[in-house]
Amino acid sequence: MRITAFMGSASGRDEMYMRIAASFGRELAVAGVGLVYGGGNVGLMGAVADASLASGGEVIGVIPRQLVAKEIAHTGLTHLETAESMHARKQRMAELGVAFVVLPGGAGTLDEFFEIWTWQQLGLHTKPVFLLDSGGFWRPLLALIDHMVDSGFLLARHRDCIQIVTSVDELVAAIRRWTPPTPKWDTSVDEIRCL
Repeated sequence: MRITAFMGSASGRDEMYMRIAASFGRELAVAGVGLVYGGGNVGLMGAVADASLASGGEVIGVIPRQLVAKEIAHTGLTHLETAESMHARKQRMAELGVAFVVLPGGAGTLDEFFEIWTWQQLGLHTKPVFLLDSGGFWRPLLALIDHMVDSGFLLARHRDCIQIVTSVDELVAAIRRWTPPTPKWDTSVDEIRCL
């Protein structure tokens, strides 16, 4: 089993974020779960990869060619792939994992989260999407998503497909219970089941 993870290339102001990332990487390796991530050696990306590798985990990085040239590629991974664009990177990362988990990060992390969640709603993939919410980082985003539901721009059933986890044990258990949602434009059913 491999999990595709999205996270920041920055470390964040609070040291807690680096600890969360390192703990997540270690827990994946101990659970025998491989990591697919953006291939960088900086910020939370580097912390997750290094911790997983140090614990004997498989770590696959996918990095756009233009970032390799800027020397931020992690050179000690199990395998590092280069992609021709950011979109190609996300597509390849989506192919390699059985589920997606989003750790704290910035604009790029949000881009990855929203695209992969949208793909799920449209039926472009049938994999679960998780937010790792140790420390409560994602609470403001979840409040915004609830506001989208309240304002009529998002169906509650699609909001409910975002799963919140705080540990790898929760993540693995939720993946095993996962039932793919019905795509957004499938009118043959009235309700979407996500678990």
